[in-house]
Amino acid sequence: MGERITITTEDGSFEAYLARPEKTPAAAVVVIQEIFGVNQVMRDITDGLAGQGYLAVCPDLFWRIEPGIDITDQSEAEWKRAFELFNAFDVDAGVKDIQATIDAVRKRPDCTGKVGAVGFCLGGLLAFLTATRTDADASVAYYGVGIENRTAEAEKLTRPVLLHIAEEDQFVPKEAQAAIQQALANHPQVTIYTYPGRDHAFARVGGAHYDEADAMKAGGRSLQFFAQHLS
Repeated sequence: MGERITITTEDGSFEAYLARPEKTPAAAVVVIQEIFGVNQVMRDITDGLAGQGYLAVCPDLFWRIEPGIDITDQSEAEWKRAFELFNAFDVDAGVKDIQATIDAVRKRPDCTGKVGAVGFCLGGLLAFLTATRTDADASVAYYGVGIENRTAEAEKLTRPVLLHIAEEDQFVPKEAQAAIQQALANHPQVTIYTYPGRDHAFARVGGAHYDEADAMKAGGRSLQFFAQHLS
């Protein structure tokens, strides 16, 4: 279903995986990767959004470190590489690349001009920062790592953002969750859902902590959110 497109910035060019819906023009959704690159899981999510009627695009945000990263969560060596990439990643540059992706897709004739974003793990943090720093119309963050350190940016929020929080997230401890709730729960642009008993990446198909029921619940909430704000 998908194809590769090139997005050009003042710093250079990078690839993105694009999946088209049956009917266009359509609203677009930028899919923001985990720490494993634009891998099969991310491509499947992108294809799934296209199946729901969205023009979906997943940019290669690791291109500044190494283009074309495509690894899994299935081996110790891949986890090690993933954390190396995570530690080398420039969050601020990544948000700029997301804005470049939004700009590129918004100009396409098969896009209505409405563009949302959804991110997972590292991408969950980036989705929150997409909401605070870019002109995306709506953003969804799944188990974002480090949001508790960026909550002050909520004062810049003018577009809606939805947060999915796993209550037993090993990378977002209870103290971090409490800080997020305290800072954001009453913000008019923020919606927060928590998932009791769930660990990090509960929506990653094939992952160690995948939970089909809650993944479906979160996915339904995300689609409802996009239907409300991208139509």
